[in-house]
Amino acid sequence: MKGDRRNFIIFSKHKRLTRLWQFFFTGWGLVMVVVLVAAPFLTKQILWTPISAINMRDVVTNQFKMTNASFSGTDKDGNPFKIHAASGHQEYGKPDIVFLEKPSGTITRQTSKGKVTDKVSAINGQFNHKENVLTLIGNVRINSSNGDKIQTNKMVIRL
Repeated sequence: MKGDRRNFIIFSKHKRLTRLWQFFFTGWGLVMVVVLVAAPFLTKQILWTPISAINMRDVVTNQFKMTNASFSGTDKDGNPFKIHAASGHQEYGKPDIVFLEKPSGTITRQTSKGKVTDKVSAINGQFNHKENVLTLIGNVRINSSNGDKIQTNKMVIRL
């Protein structure tokens, strides 16, 4: 009785499987799998492969972005103010400043003749919420309830 050769049919007809089998069991295949799994932990990076299509500076700059942003509060004298912007964002390196696009709003102030409400608008602005300073930049327009009107390129308002 001759030995049954059906057990070895897979290896004799499929040389690729034989080579793959030998590769993994000689140790090199296992070493490569371990290197691929351990590489992110050894390099301290979450993504091991470089992603060149993403602009990381833009991601970090616009990390905190909001649409239809509104800020309201009272100034140091207790007068109310309300600022609205089409969009706003904070930069990672400047957490106290909110950069505004198309800001507008109302600011109430006390004068010798009574309270005056100012309607303000601009192309861009910056609101430093730590120091309560609003900087309006580009085509700044202020219309006051007492009839005063101001047009300028830049204005700093201390709230």
